[in-house]
Amino acid sequence: MLGRTANSLFWMFRYLERAENTARLLEAALRMALTRDLATAEAEWRSVIATLGLQAAFEANHDSYDGLTVWNFVLRAPGNAANVREMLGAVRFNARMARTNISSDVWEAVNDNWMKLDKLLARPVGQTGVGELLAAIRRTGTQVHGAFDGSMLRDEGYHFARAGTFIERADSTARILDMKYFLLLPSLSYVGSSLDTGQWEQVLRSVAGARVYSWLNAGQIEARGIVEFLVLDDRFPRSLAFCRNALRNCLGALAHTHGVEGGAVALMRDSDTRISHLTVDQIFEAGLHEFLIDFLARNAAIGRAIAEDYRFHA
Repeated sequence: MLGRTANSLFWMFRYLERAENTARLLEAALRMALTRDLATAEAEWRSVIATLGLQAAFEANHDSYDGLTVWNFVLRAPGNAANVREMLGAVRFNARMARTNISSDVWEAVNDNWMKLDKLLARPVGQTGVGELLAAIRRTGTQVHGAFDGSMLRDEGYHFARAGTFIERADSTARILDMKYFLLLPSLSYVGSSLDTGQWEQVLRSVAGARVYSWLNAGQIEARGIVEFLVLDDRFPRSLAFCRNALRNCLGALAHTHGVEGGAVALMRDSDTRISHLTVDQIFEAGLHEFLIDFLARNAAIGRAIAEDYRFHA
């Protein structure tokens, strides 16, 4: 497979995952903001912008963090080069570049949804339409993944696409956890308060984990259990442990196909040695923020190594 085709498949699924995760984050903030006072709602929308790393771009164009302004900035604003409309365009562009390496089902799922969503995102999104639009973005991810799993040959193209998915998904979960732990609470005196509990609920909703966590923990919302669930529980498909296992399998399959282990496998092995046996108590003792920053750096390094190993830009 040509490096540029592998690059297209890898980034097609990274952008798809990023668009879906952004929609989930906005949905969770929308739900929380509707049940809070004005000041708390503003803090929720500020946290969305901070989690997405868009503070500088947003504050260069806007003075306040109200919902209508934030979701239009995130979804479609020309002043935000990383808006969801651009992400979906990148999904469609990369799918077209890899057109001969994906099934007709996958192409139709990408192209049909892109045409519908691009039309909806061409105009400002109001209060009455934002919920339906965010649900449509989530469904796009579900439909493309479903078509991909149900119609693609399990060859190297499949593993490049899956590697892109799990690198992006792990990055998103780690950023959402770090934002909650490091920035959201005004002070330590709020730990255990209704504000603290509400923010942890938002974290779970942002990663589609609220219902399954509640089922596993009899509805008890507490920081230690949620961190253990999102970092170490390898049964949940958006946990860091699940993403790492899936990425390791993809890299192993690619190494087997090419007959050589590249730098990405070495970085994965090094990362495994450091964190695979950690407990949640050890993570808190050393500092959750420090653990997540280290995880994000290692995850990004593996992504760059995949591009180098398989000559994405050759």
